[in-house]
Amino acid sequence: MKIGIVSQSYYPKPGGVTEVVHYTARELRRLGHEVVIITTNYRCKEEPTPDIVRIGRNMIVPVNGAWVNVTIGRRLGDQLARIFRERDLDLIQTHCPLVPTLPLLALQAAGKNQKTVGTFHAAATSNACYAFFRKPLGRRAERLDVRIAVSEPAKKFASRYFPGDYEIVPNGIDCKRFNPHVEPFDPPDDDALTILYVGRMDKRKGVPYLLKSLPLARKNMNRNIRLILVGEGKLRSILLHRPIPLHGVEIVMAGHVSPEELPRYYRSADIFCSPATGRESFGIVLLEAMASGVPVIASDIPGYRRVLSHEREGLLVTPRDSRALAEAILRLESDSSGRTELGMQGIDKAHLYDWSIVTRRLEKVFDRALGKTGSEREPAAIYQGTG
Repeated sequence: MKIGIVSQSYYPKPGGVTEVVHYTARELRRLGHEVVIITTNYRCKEEPTPDIVRIGRNMIVPVNGAWVNVTIGRRLGDQLARIFRERDLDLIQTHCPLVPTLPLLALQAAGKNQKTVGTFHAAATSNACYAFFRKPLGRRAERLDVRIAVSEPAKKFASRYFPGDYEIVPNGIDCKRFNPHVEPFDPPDDDALTILYVGRMDKRKGVPYLLKSLPLARKNMNRNIRLILVGEGKLRSILLHRPIPLHGVEIVMAGHVSPEELPRYYRSADIFCSPATGRESFGIVLLEAMASGVPVIASDIPGYRRVLSHEREGLLVTPRDSRALAEAILRLESDSSGRTELGMQGIDKAHLYDWSIVTRRLEKVFDRALGKTGSEREPAAIYQGTG
């Protein structure tokens, strides 16, 4: 089939949706489908390719406690309609389909015989824009032939405002890219406990609570702590200009790292920590750590409980609780064999979310949207743990 994937989040900007778009497109092509990604232009100059079409230009706006990408430009809807028509697409998948501008415009630009599939990623308790524009957005949602949610929390959030049938197809992981055989960085001369954080440096990601937890843990340890922060955002700029002095704690501000280097950061860590305060529909960074064999400490929030089971692949702690984070760090620091066991079980769990499996499930959804029976080969079951 000929598939168009519309997303305002794509390389060179990192992020969860970016990864989903890239890997599902790659796997769908491996399955024999023609796939084009329609996205925005960023300020840097990207080399044009036949498989990626860029229109408009990107700007950043605050949404849902984070900074997100929005495309601006003239006649974006007309450009989308022309691309859909010239590419003779059978099906259009739009990520975050009710978000301005490209995803929402894609629903209007789709041709009469082109099926539309919307993938909902967000999870939150409420959304003022959805509430205020519920009726017009609801009419747009009715244009979707199929609705996908990446998790139960994402389904619950979307269906609260736009009731309907949603099929869950989770995000995935590239287990060839993230695996325990990746070469770590050369170990430092000291024996400090290395804790890794990967993600946007936004308030809702909970990094301030992690910073507060470190001195609490350090005073009960016989060695120092090294925290490596991978990611960009406003908080990183604040920390760079006003570093927080923490006795016995070294903070390494890695910033943005290349996709090639990221797996090495995971393999160089003793513990991975994701202290998000909420609004996480899925835990891709948790899966990356688990696939790398690294034990995880994460907030006990619905989106993370779907990926990580407490005491099996890592530890779940109360959100916004620095003391609970410190206690979890101390527990894993003092139990090296326990860290190894959690890491091994994480590898097993992550393999259930390999993109080759997840994309097979997505392909079957597309087949049904087009009225096809799909492949005779059934994909392996996707684990949806409850924690």
